[in-house]
Amino acid sequence: MSGRDVSDGDVSGRASAAGRRVTIGVGACQGVPPGEVLELVRDVLAGAGLTERDVTALATVTARAQEPGLLAVAERLTVPLLAYDATALARVQVPHPSDFSRTALGTPSVAEAAALLAAGADRMLLTPKTKSRPPHGAPVRATAALALGAPDARRAADARRTETSADPHHTETS
Repeated sequence: MSGRDVSDGDVSGRASAAGRRVTIGVGACQGVPPGEVLELVRDVLAGAGLTERDVTALATVTARAQEPGLLAVAERLTVPLLAYDATALARVQVPHPSDFSRTALGTPSVAEAAALLAAGADRMLLTPKTKSRPPHGAPVRATAALALGAPDARRAADARRTETSADPHHTETS
């Protein structure tokens, strides 16, 4: 499994006061605005009765790991952005596969598969793939899914890390 962590946050110990730890998988088109992603993330969390403090990580496909909109939201939430290659995501069983995603990225799921993969061994999908609601009839450019669980230390160690602060284009392998 290949993963990329786009933040320097601690992924193993973060939890809200309620003690629920969740990961959010995000599928996105190139150039997705950060506001569209952040609104979607907040909507998905609110629908599950959760807040931004419950999020331990965002997760996506490697092909979108450097998207400024995703990086900005991960930084805003102060969580890592984990990215998995399409092959790893394609192995995850999901309730709502997408032909569009399969054709465009080589995996039938990004949001649901990434959320589940990042959530670790005791994972459970809480909220299935949800589409963003862009203003004024603009096309949907993001999807998100919510999974109960948090990346464990092994998954964090397997991830390649890119810092979101100083230089969003710097990549180091750990």
